[in-house]
Amino acid sequence: MKTILSLILIMALSLVSLGCNRSSGDSNEARNDGAPSPEMAKYLLASEPEGAQEVIAVRESAKDDEDVTIVGRIGGSANPWVEGRAAFSIVDPSLKACNDIPGDACEKPWDYCCETDKLPGATALVKVVDENGEVLKADARQSLKLDELQTVVVRGKAKRDAEGNLTVLANSLYVRK
Repeated sequence: MKTILSLILIMALSLVSLGCNRSSGDSNEARNDGAPSPEMAKYLLASEPEGAQEVIAVRESAKDDEDVTIVGRIGGSANPWVEGRAAFSIVDPSLKACNDIPGDACEKPWDYCCETDKLPGATALVKVVDENGEVLKADARQSLKLDELQTVVVRGKAKRDAEGNLTVLANSLYVRK
């Protein structure tokens, strides 16, 4: 887990050297239309759970194994997905993705390369887990029909590592439209 978060942070920091002002063909519009896979649909909520807190607030207050409801946008690096797993990183909604900045034409606005200095304290890793606490072996993009910069509300248990990184072991999530 620590290795995954470290890789995410390294990828985010490396984007600073690439700059944000590249030509753009992407936007934050959902591109992954369609229904989720039948086995993954049970993890998607039909309505938004109440009491969600933003990523920074949960990072500051949640204790290990505490039940949390957290809201964030999928992103934080050029590739916020964990390949082959229902896992991805989310960023506090208070941070601006590059496409939220007028005139910025960043090619991958979900990497938040314009807010890189704020990412370490504003990111959480979400792992969708089964009833045994095992991360589901399914690509979140395909099985849950998720895309970068979508806002998700996630319910689950907080897990902290020694560096204070936050992982949410999610038992359900809601995708804001």
